[in-house]
Amino acid sequence: QVQLVESGGGLVQAGGSLRLSCAASGRTFASYAMGWFRQAAGKEREFVGVVSQSGDRTHYADSVKGRFTISRDNAKNTVYLQMNSLKPEDTAVFYCAADRDYRGTYAYAWNYDYWGQGTQVTVSS
Repeated sequence: QVQLVESGGGLVQAGGSLRLSCAASGRTFASYAMGWFRQAAGKEREFVGVVSQSGDRTHYADSVKGRFTISRDNAKNTVYLQMNSLKPEDTAVFYCAADRDYRGTYAYAWNYDYWGQGTQVTVSS
């Protein structure tokens, strides 16, 4: 069992930056690939990015590529989402999720075994 808690959300102006954190419980954090998703009001949850268990591989949605960066610190059981050049369309609840296997289906929410409760990010224009 893995419990995930996101933090770091808030209100930021367009063009600004935020760093989200996702802290995981348990001693098996390093065995999970970690993904970030977001869900805007009235829309489906969408993939943002994923990092492999060791942190050596990442993949991003085209909408955030070049602006967002995922990293992880396995010693701290934490994964991060650094968001730069934020846009109003980035406004959403952001979720982290854990996957036992780093597979080609990482962009699909059903792929993940555990989810955090989400943190709100609001970008004003």
